Amino acid sequence: MRDCYCTVNLDQEEVFRTKIIEKSLCPFYGEDFYCEIPRSFRHLSFYIFDRDVFRRDSIIGKVAVKKEDLQKYHGRDTWFQFQHVDADSEVQGKVHLELRLSEVITDSGVVCHKLAARVIECQGLPIVNGQCDPYATVTLLGPSRSEAKKTKVKRKTNNPQFDEVFYFEVTRPLSYTRRSHFDVEEEDVDKMAVRIDLWNASNLKFGDEFLGEIKIPLKVLRQSSVHEAWYFLQPRDNGSKSIKPDDLGSLRLNIVYTEDHVFPAEYYRPLRDFLLKSADVEPVSASAAHVLGEVCREKQEAAIPLVRLFLHYGKIVPFLSAIANAEVNRTLDPNTIFRGNSLTSKCIDETMKLAGMHYLQVTLKPIIDEICGDHKPCEIDPVKLKDAENLDNNRENLRHYVDRIFTVITNSGVSCPTVMCDIFFSLRESAAKRFQVDHDVRYTAVSSFIFLRFFAPAILSPNLFHLRPHHPDPQTSRTLTLISKTIQTLGSLAKSKSASFKESYMASFYDFFNEHKYADAVKNFLDLISSSGRRDHKRIETPIMLKEGFMIKRAQGRKRFGRKNFKKRWFRLTNHEFMYHKNKVDHPLCNIPIENILAVEKLEEESFKMKNMFQVIQPERALYIQANNCVEAKDWIDILTKVSQCNKKRLSTYHPSAYLNGHWLCCKASSDCAAGCSPCTGGLPANIQLNVDGDRETERIYSLFSTYMSKLDKMQEACGSKSVYDGPEQEEYSGFVIDDPQETYKTLKLLAATVHTLEQEHAQYKKDKFMKTKYGSQEHPIGDKSFQCYIRQQSESSTYSI
Repeated sequence: MRDCYCTVNLDQEEVFRTKIIEKSLCPFYGEDFYCEIPRSFRHLSFYIFDRDVFRRDSIIGKVAVKKEDLQKYHGRDTWFQFQHVDADSEVQGKVHLELRLSEVITDSGVVCHKLAARVIECQGLPIVNGQCDPYATVTLLGPSRSEAKKTKVKRKTNNPQFDEVFYFEVTRPLSYTRRSHFDVEEEDVDKMAVRIDLWNASNLKFGDEFLGEIKIPLKVLRQSSVHEAWYFLQPRDNGSKSIKPDDLGSLRLNIVYTEDHVFPAEYYRPLRDFLLKSADVEPVSASAAHVLGEVCREKQEAAIPLVRLFLHYGKIVPFLSAIANAEVNRTLDPNTIFRGNSLTSKCIDETMKLAGMHYLQVTLKPIIDEICGDHKPCEIDPVKLKDAENLDNNRENLRHYVDRIFTVITNSGVSCPTVMCDIFFSLRESAAKRFQVDHDVRYTAVSSFIFLRFFAPAILSPNLFHLRPHHPDPQTSRTLTLISKTIQTLGSLAKSKSASFKESYMASFYDFFNEHKYADAVKNFLDLISSSGRRDHKRIETPIMLKEGFMIKRAQGRKRFGRKNFKKRWFRLTNHEFMYHKNKVDHPLCNIPIENILAVEKLEEESFKMKNMFQVIQPERALYIQANNCVEAKDWIDILTKVSQCNKKRLSTYHPSAYLNGHWLCCKASSDCAAGCSPCTGGLPANIQLNVDGDRETERIYSLFSTYMSKLDKMQEACGSKSVYDGPEQEEYSGFVIDDPQETYKTLKLLAATVHTLEQEHAQYKKDKFMKTKYGSQEHPIGDKSFQCYIRQQSESSTYSI
């Protein structure tokens, strides 16, 4: 048996780590990680480790998926075989080189060739055991020799600037040969190559670590005597036989990877305006946003960018009211209201996830943390009961937890975000108007979202709603399942409670809650969150925890001659202040009120020779902080920028480097109060719950329309068929909701034209980029497989166009 955990890496930089599953050879993790990728990468890698308490954890194997292959596995479960991890195959980064071949005439008049190999710089080398002290070796390889030279070691940097030149004699003059004067060996330049190896100078006895190599045949100098290019580092070609991969087991992954090429805002104006008018279109089924929901394979695909776009432009409530009203009018039975996977339900789900995340944090997180920490047995199924457990005690434990969670939910009405309340008000009004005889429908229309699709799933899977870092253990997971089922039934206000449970033990447990006070509490809560304008100016005064975790900060050096060293601290950010503690449970050592944050920016790596650093700039000084990896650094910068976006004294310029040894490293100004030398980034929305880029969401919607263009054509045919042929509906068109064929047809024609215009813009951009881009440039080094694939596609398409 093993105690295993898995890491997710961009190349070799770890960005996520699962919990440890103990004593298992088939561990189930069930963990979701989501991140924006803040830098270029070649492989998305997954490593599995076996924990060792006394020594370093041992690595079992890895799965590495090339960036260009990610699309193959997009959105589907795949089993990947683990590969052996060989130190010589773990490479990342690129190197910039220049080779120059020149003729030299010796004293004896013989012409010989000299090769100058210049190692200029490297970028993105891996950090090995927290450090990177790289150097390069340059070797001239030929049929009869191997001659190596070495650069200086560059300390504490993974972007070393070497700029060193090494000279090699390529063809040897007559006097060089060690044999007789009659036996001259003329070397063939075409059979020779230069090999550059990158190493990390280690202080340990195990020797230096190999970081990667490149091999360049001297044939490249045939056309021109100078060759300069960037190269991706490659694994060592040591000819070792590959071990059977099936010895190590396999890993089941579901990877969802999207990459959007976003133009400036003016390109998207026609499509964006068209989408934002959707709420005003009569009928709403003829609107551009509704059409997107009709043509996408999954409604969720359409809901995510639509909700973000409408939220960003403040039009979410009228849009959701319009599509919800249309759905209610199509519903025949009040008991099935909003129960399907329609565009309305998916969009409201997505809105609650975005706008209600902090509401969930303040409402459920404390009690969920307690349940996960207590590990109290709550199993009430007699068949699953363990020997030492008592059914009555378990039932009492479960009842206590359900009561606690029910109480915190029904008392949280005043904390419900305004945008959610406005949507619930609209749902309630539509349902009450449509089903006037059923007096409970105004409650069930709202409870089908707030209980069934918001609170119950968050209790069931707290890790998916950022209430817990990891998937709970099996016993806690079972407890949360039982609580979620009970809360769901309590919130649904079903007529017959016992009948809503398939299991008899759940029905008997529910008898505890068959009292009027529970139904009354639910109705009061639903009334409060679905009454319009009930809390326009109320603010939640309790601090909301936004993010926390360990990072390394540089002592600010308040005293003139004090030590300014680096220390690990526990950082916390609320909507009121940013603080750090010595340990998680200690009192804060430093509190920075949010209004005192003037800017949050990256810090140039050269300042302290440390990666992933950023600065929180205050009126008197800047706090320098190092995050654990590039993803975490971006997360902290984003959320700190968002919470401080509305501060009146925000800076417009800043210093990208540190103030050290009496001057700023960036602009050399000597005063520590000198105005910044670079414009601040930022421009993020002030709303702390959202980081939405309207242009990016519109690009996503465009790419969906482009993908499903054949369905748009089919929908146009369906409109034509409906308007001229009024007999039984043709089966191939029955999947579309078309209330007004003529209006829908007009929308589809306009959409097709708008999407076609954007398609042409993308094609032109790619063509221009293809003409300008050079293989071997810094953006596309030699060895970039995805670019080679792109060149092949472009050359094929340009051939066809000719």
